[in-house]
Amino acid sequence: MKNIKYLLVLLLLVSCQSESRAQDKPNIIFLFSDDAGYADFGFHGSEIMKTPNLDKLSNQGIRFTEGYVTDATCGPSRAGLMTGKYQQRFGYQEINVPGYMSENSKFLGDDMGLPVDQVTMADYLKNLGYTNAMYGKWHLGNADRFHPLRRGFDEFYGFRGGGRSYFPYKDFKGVHHDNKMERNFGNYEEPEGYATDVFADEAVSFIERNKDKPFFIYLAFNAVHTPMEATEEDLKKFPNLKGKRKEVAAMTLSLDRACGKVMDKLKELGLDENTIVVFSNDNGGPTDKNASLNLPLSGTKSNHLEGGFRVPYLIKWPRKFKAGTVYNYPVSTFDLLPTFYAAAGGDVADLEDVDGVNLIPFVTGENKARPHQDLFWKKDVRAVYRQNDWKLIRFADRPAELYDLSKDLTEQNDLAAEHPDRLKSMFKKLWEWELTLERPLWTLKQQFEKYDTNRMDWFRNPELVKKYMEKYD
Repeated sequence: MKNIKYLLVLLLLVSCQSESRAQDKPNIIFLFSDDAGYADFGFHGSEIMKTPNLDKLSNQGIRFTEGYVTDATCGPSRAGLMTGKYQQRFGYQEINVPGYMSENSKFLGDDMGLPVDQVTMADYLKNLGYTNAMYGKWHLGNADRFHPLRRGFDEFYGFRGGGRSYFPYKDFKGVHHDNKMERNFGNYEEPEGYATDVFADEAVSFIERNKDKPFFIYLAFNAVHTPMEATEEDLKKFPNLKGKRKEVAAMTLSLDRACGKVMDKLKELGLDENTIVVFSNDNGGPTDKNASLNLPLSGTKSNHLEGGFRVPYLIKWPRKFKAGTVYNYPVSTFDLLPTFYAAAGGDVADLEDVDGVNLIPFVTGENKARPHQDLFWKKDVRAVYRQNDWKLIRFADRPAELYDLSKDLTEQNDLAAEHPDRLKSMFKKLWEWELTLERPLWTLKQQFEKYDTNRMDWFRNPELVKKYMEKYD
């Protein structure tokens, strides 16, 4: 009898220790918006957009002034995020939109996706005991082998493609299959309400059902990507705006409300102190498409000016990080994988072949150095090399340009002629990096290169951008 009691006590102790270890692991929530403008948040100075919940997140956590994504378009950007590495290294260089690709691509249609030999953020966290959910826009491949439930996630509600209506489809006539809303695997279920709100509700439900164990939520809103659709209630909140600017303001309001709903649930359940909450955006805002604003940055989505890939970037972890911190060195979304892995108790030395770094020692002040001295971007012939504060931009249709971002954030003063030796050495370093990459698995038709270049030129001068936006006042 004594032996049985001893065994029961031992089992109870082991169980308590196991539960304690589980509770020591932080929950992780990544809030990811789509096509939002750098300037379209209160925490970045907007006096037009209403983002009280994200402003609170900024005040309670760390705001990175030089946060980057790995590409200026959404598919490759998500591939870099999910793998913690430059996506060009495994051939995911171009956006994957059916119908826009060169027929000479190796893969087309549903076969354009995150290669199955790549280990994802969710895979790594699952191995550390996390339960993982993904809600919203996937855009990492339509074929079943690329599905979130086969890439480390345990639960999914969203769509596999790149953009769809925010309202439920009454029928699927003319709707590409990758834009149908899907619950878990193959169960197509249109939302009962506005998609941004519905995705938040799904995340809240998941938190309630998994509050006693460590979890990871990748909440990838399609807001504020086109089509420009908002509820009448949200549109009424911006009577002084018109056109697309009014619509993007309303869509941003709903995005902020959805983020607030998730964060409020954490507080209600007593989970907020030991939950990492990150907010970022997949690329710069496409001003011509959704009236998003990237000022003071020049450029937009799909080009290599700062407005193309410098994005909002917030992290909150009350148990570990000091509130109200502003961090001024460059970081990238590919740093999130090793950061999450380290926070979850993993040894980053076990991560295979990642380019990102664990940001924890940098933001806590343990490591005073820059997380990255070198950062690269590439799309076809166009490419960028950032070396500390110097930025080289290589174009397809003009000579390379050189900027000192510490003195010229808007990239108006090309220093290439003044620093020919630096230009040459950086050009060679960029080429050396390119030699480590794989050829693209698919590529856009060449005509779209011209569109991206034109878009860059249209929104290159901040004063012209301000004039362009006057039509929405």
